[in-house]
Amino acid sequence: MKNFLFLIISIFFMISCSSVKTTQEAISNGNYDKAINLAVDNLKSNKVKKGNQPYVLMLEEAYAKATSKDLDRINFLKKESNPENIETIFVLYENLKNRQEVIKPLLPLSILKEGRDAKFQFNNYDDEIIATKNQLSDYLYAKAKKLFNADNKLDYRNAYEDLEYLERINPNFKDTRSLMDVAHERGLDFVFVSMKNETDKVVPKRLEEDLLNFDTYGLNDLWTVYHGRKDPNINYDFGLELNLRNIQVSPEQVREKEIIKEKQVKDGYKYLLDDNGNQVLDKNGKKIKVDKFVNARCQLYQFTQYKTAKVVGQVMYIDFNTNQLIQTYPIETEFSFQHVYANYKGDKRALEKSFLDLTTQRVVSFPSNEQMIYDTGEDLKQRLKNIITRNKFRN
Repeated sequence: MKNFLFLIISIFFMISCSSVKTTQEAISNGNYDKAINLAVDNLKSNKVKKGNQPYVLMLEEAYAKATSKDLDRINFLKKESNPENIETIFVLYENLKNRQEVIKPLLPLSILKEGRDAKFQFNNYDDEIIATKNQLSDYLYAKAKKLFNADNKLDYRNAYEDLEYLERINPNFKDTRSLMDVAHERGLDFVFVSMKNETDKVVPKRLEEDLLNFDTYGLNDLWTVYHGRKDPNINYDFGLELNLRNIQVSPEQVREKEIIKEKQVKDGYKYLLDDNGNQVLDKNGKKIKVDKFVNARCQLYQFTQYKTAKVVGQVMYIDFNTNQLIQTYPIETEFSFQHVYANYKGDKRALEKSFLDLTTQRVVSFPSNEQMIYDTGEDLKQRLKNIITRNKFRN
């Protein structure tokens, strides 16, 4: 028990030392916020614990260095007078404020060796944050409006991202929300999805409808909408064509397999005899009965009905604006129909349950070629979805 307690204490000591070392390394590497977070996490549990004193000292050091670093960076960026720096300045001011708010709940923090409390220089950055936020709002708004003038989808998307950020930091600034709606509408790509059958087989109409029913694919995202039916009011940007090149349906096959099973099975009882052939009696003078086993043998005839359908094709990405083929991707799927049943001759007691279950099955009708082709649809649809998910029309 003592050894176990010593082991536990040793583990906690090593973890503690490792955490202190990690925090100090973060400070040495200039990762001040990481050091602050590590120190705060440890002090939250027990800030007066003597073993946590190193974290108080490191928190004091990391905070001072982080604050100095951010203020120096802000002063430098302001001197550059570059509008592109406004967002960075805004974020730095917010970091300065948030860093203070993380530490405030822990105060005061005592440094026992020096008989004093840790020192943290706190400032009110609200005026700077508000002023910078207003500058940033004006800048983002003007930048987005300028992107509207270019009148192309990628610029509308960039404008949308700027406006989305503007809405997050300064909700309902001017007509930001309505501009976001316009940017989103004009930045959308519409993709028309079609299927072409170049095989000598008839593709079931319901399979074609299932494949082109893109409402069930869940692929529409922020900037891409897929249509399986053309909307005359939409100018489509891209085409996605599922081109079926080859469909193979195998002949109907029945495979037969003979299996012979033997097993010792219980078959009633017999009276127990001694070595001299005399019946053995129990203490009450009654004859002792024992189970009688016989060798059961059964011939099982297993039949497997088997039929396959294979569909091979390619998915073509087309740019409707240039009428150019962008890329092609191979697609292939296979569906197997299989039904197993069995007959037997002999003593069925020799059969395991799995074989016995087969003897209750009967021959069934093979699915038609059309049904086989249709049954490939679910996997074909999933493979098509995977291709579209992995390969976007625009990067």
